[in-house]
Amino acid sequence: MEALRAVQILNPSGEIHMPRPDHPRVLCVANQKGGVGKTTTTVNLAVALALHGNRVLVVDLDPQGNASTGLNVPHHAGVPDVYDCLIDNVPLAEVAQAVEGIPNLFCVPATIDLAGAEIELVSVVARESRLQRAIAGHPEKFDYVFIDCPPSLGLLTVNALCAAQEVLIPIQCEYYALEGLNQLINNINLVRQHLNPTLDVSTILLTMYDRRTRLADAVEQDVRNHFGSKVLDAVIPRNVRVSEAPSYGQSVMTYDPGSRGATSYFEAALEIAMRGVNTGGAA
Repeated sequence: MEALRAVQILNPSGEIHMPRPDHPRVLCVANQKGGVGKTTTTVNLAVALALHGNRVLVVDLDPQGNASTGLNVPHHAGVPDVYDCLIDNVPLAEVAQAVEGIPNLFCVPATIDLAGAEIELVSVVARESRLQRAIAGHPEKFDYVFIDCPPSLGLLTVNALCAAQEVLIPIQCEYYALEGLNQLINNINLVRQHLNPTLDVSTILLTMYDRRTRLADAVEQDVRNHFGSKVLDAVIPRNVRVSEAPSYGQSVMTYDPGSRGATSYFEAALEIAMRGVNTGGAA
């Protein structure tokens, strides 16, 4: 069974295709609480979609550069990165790097320079829409653009919310995870009112689900009751393989494609792709 799953996920023959949306989908992966699986979700969904016939761009907007690490993209000081696009108007195409070993997947890395961008953007004209213009100016069209946000609600996250059409919120199955959610939804509503009227919280993904605890089940029920059909049926379990993969510069898809973590992210990616087609491109 594990070998069969691995073949399905790695798709070496290229025969298995996830449906492509009829127009580019730009998803901002946001949650101001740290450690809920934003970067892990961004990396694994992007790899799953790219392995199954979609052109995908990952924009690492977190100064820690964890998405760049997870995709094994160089992001040391001096590497052209998303900071250059936001502050110096360098075209995104000049900064994006192809991800080794995964066709159709590209990454715009984040270096430590990005840590200062929050302050430098304050005095810049049209500071909230810098990323949106950079993505719109890319000459190639992608099926999916995933923006990995920092765990805060500052100007970098606002840029991501202005550039995106959809917000994907990973929620850890623990009580504290629900506490900060109202603040995030309020901020998304503010951005929708003043800056980006088409923004929609389209997808909620439950992460770090531990089936042995009643709490995880209670949190899942709360989230499903509140958000309804926005919550994906696929749930990401606590899985050692998912945690180990970044230390090898890989997603769990390529590190251990037969694991429960890889299977869960594959199912989540398939669900996102199917929703995009069923509703005409916007989940």
